[in-house]
Amino acid sequence: MLTLSNIHVSYDGSRILRDVSLTVEPGKVVCLMGRNGVGKTTTLKSITGLVKLDSGSVKLDDTELAGMKPDGRARAGLGYVPQGRDIFPQLTVWENLRIGAIAQGKKLNGEVDRVFGLFPVLKEMLQRKGGVLSGGQQQQLAIGRALLTNPKVLLLDEPTEGIQPNIIDQIGETIKKLRDDGLQPDPTAREIGNAIKLLRREGEIGILLVEQYLDFCLDVGDKFYIMDRGSVVASGPIAELNDEIVKQHLTV
Repeated sequence: MLTLSNIHVSYDGSRILRDVSLTVEPGKVVCLMGRNGVGKTTTLKSITGLVKLDSGSVKLDDTELAGMKPDGRARAGLGYVPQGRDIFPQLTVWENLRIGAIAQGKKLNGEVDRVFGLFPVLKEMLQRKGGVLSGGQQQQLAIGRALLTNPKVLLLDEPTEGIQPNIIDQIGETIKKLRDDGLQPDPTAREIGNAIKLLRREGEIGILLVEQYLDFCLDVGDKFYIMDRGSVVASGPIAELNDEIVKQHLTV
């Protein structure tokens, strides 16, 4: 379980995060929502160690991550797919996949075959430069690279950004079907749908999803937190995300 307790973050003397607390349980999808500029990405960066806390606690199971360097947090079990994906455009697909595991001193064994099973297109493009892939293919590559580190919790920052709306809808339909044990994804679902099957498998991986596409969150989420001006202003089961909350905190 990932637990944030009362975290505060400042940039150049200006308070960005104020008393943020949330939890991500194994096998659950937690949606972190809010308008632009309210602190969602900063929250993810504070979890990964890319942003220093003023105060507060970030725990993964019983391990305190605050004060630990980003590479140590990754070894502890955090996987991170940032906004924009941050693949290496001049490296090949194969080099992009290998780099995360190599950085952690891990050997790639059956995990690679599993990723190729989820994303056959990556196997077909192993020697192609990452920069020439489509947006959906780059997202598959970024998620595949993160999964090769065997994370306990996966942090996804705007995974639908740059993906065609019809593909987003298909992903959502696939995830809804995957809530029922043993139900296979619709064969028409494309792009990232198969990845979600792995992410939610057997309750092993917790997912913290920063997303502005409301329908996607309603489809895939188990719980929501909404931020405004650096603070959590609403939270609860995704079924309680009603029109009044949306109008008050999410509508532009």
